[in-house]
Amino acid sequence: MGWDNMEHMENLVSLLWSKDHNAGCAALRQLEELSCESDAVYLYTDRFAEMLDSKSSYVRNRGLLLLAENVQWDEERKMDQILGKYLLHVADEKPITARQCIQGLRKMTAVRPEWIPRIRQALLAADTGKYKESMRGLVEKDIADILHAMEGI
Repeated sequence: MGWDNMEHMENLVSLLWSKDHNAGCAALRQLEELSCESDAVYLYTDRFAEMLDSKSSYVRNRGLLLLAENVQWDEERKMDQILGKYLLHVADEKPITARQCIQGLRKMTAVRPEWIPRIRQALLAADTGKYKESMRGLVEKDIADILHAMEGI
């Protein structure tokens, strides 16, 4: 990857923390696209893990999505250490963030079936009672869908 591409990638990663929701989302979409093509975005895995501690649910969402997207490139096994932190968001204070987290687990289990027992345990322990009824059902359906999908792996 050339210097210009590295600089462009750095800029995109920096935008993930942006308070400008549109800029952050645009950067996320570009990074997700790049993640499908190569392992270039994987270099920022540690930064994505830091995003999970953000007060902003938008930033947490972006970190969750990019971590899930880049598990396929994780030959260094960095995600083995990050998984516990990732799974804390199965019951994130924001139901949308919980849903992003849960939905990302589908990609993760496809690449790392050995994580299924840990993931199953986190899903079964998730406290969905804290969400409003309208969102609770969606989160519970996401959990049920992932649990069902893992049975086939």
